[in-house]
Amino acid sequence: MRVFLVAGEPSGDRLGGALMEGLKELVPDVSFDGVGGPLMQAQGLVSRFPMSELSVMGLVEVLPKFFHLKRRISETAEAVLTTEPDVLITIDSPDFSLRVAKIVKAGSDIRTVHYVAPSVWAWRPGRADKMAKVIDHVLALLPFEPPYMERAGMACDFVGHPIASEPVATPQDVASFKETHDLGDAPVLVVLPGSRRGEIERLVPSFRGALEIFLSVRPDFRVVVPTVAPTSDLIGTIVQDWPGNPVVLDPRNESTDQASATKREAFAAAELALAASGTVSLELAAQNTPMVIAYKLNWLTQKMAERMVRLDTFTLVNLVSKTRAVPECMLDECRPDRIAAELNKVLEQPDAQREAMEVTMDQLGRGGEPPGLRAARAVLTRMSAGNA
Repeated sequence: MRVFLVAGEPSGDRLGGALMEGLKELVPDVSFDGVGGPLMQAQGLVSRFPMSELSVMGLVEVLPKFFHLKRRISETAEAVLTTEPDVLITIDSPDFSLRVAKIVKAGSDIRTVHYVAPSVWAWRPGRADKMAKVIDHVLALLPFEPPYMERAGMACDFVGHPIASEPVATPQDVASFKETHDLGDAPVLVVLPGSRRGEIERLVPSFRGALEIFLSVRPDFRVVVPTVAPTSDLIGTIVQDWPGNPVVLDPRNESTDQASATKREAFAAAELALAASGTVSLELAAQNTPMVIAYKLNWLTQKMAERMVRLDTFTLVNLVSKTRAVPECMLDECRPDRIAAELNKVLEQPDAQREAMEVTMDQLGRGGEPPGLRAARAVLTRMSAGNA
């Protein structure tokens, strides 16, 4: 069995790596081709070009790279058509992935699977109908998503999220982490300003300002900043003069498994987290870490989003648990004073989030079959049935 996969950012690489591991367990002679990051490469993928080239978010950020991305879309689609895999699996990054799938469908009958349902329940509800023209099967991360996809004419399976099957750091892990990074008995604040250069540059002023306010009344806290490889140098430079004597976690100094474990330990060691909106809220929930989510978009992208967004929360923990337990400082509310105030509120009542985080992990499949294996099984079952 030959599988062509395309992922465009770290969260997609995580999903792709788990899916590939599941496929290898079910189909030992499977082979892989495509585009992915370190976790997919660890499962045997030789990426056709660096995945980081696709990690662009927001209209204004995409425009300067438009022609380069367009070439990569054409190159990727041509590679699929030339190699004729049994299935094309695109993972998240819909603006890139679905354009590749469109070209592939126009030139072949190769089966197409998209992993991560587009957020049509949040905005752009017409996307599902357009997607159905080029995608046969959707793998959904959230339990409420399949009806939206099926209504548009696609097969869809809820497969859970790989984060739900990750280990939880033990007290011994936490103690070792704090000793390794010379944190002593200081309380820890984990700060996660994003994984893409553009979002980091937008969020850093608000995040730094919030830290200055928060640490002025809680000077005993130490700041820990996990990073991803493409932006580790950027983060390292930015936080040099931050308060809280920051510890920067650079994954390039460790193996992929070691880096993942270190990140989990950092989250579990933290009394509190300040994070950009995204999958990281689930990673924090998996380690039972109370959090505040903050995010802002480029001005033009924000104005477009304000007209399309259909929800009152952006945080996955809130959506899956059907609560509003995790406070958000979004868009115009992403200000230092607001963020600092929410950090203090959460620190004073950390248990308010823990029930919602537990519900979220249960809903996403904690304790069941690993989501990557469930996703692999869903792909194979639908292929065998010929169910599009």
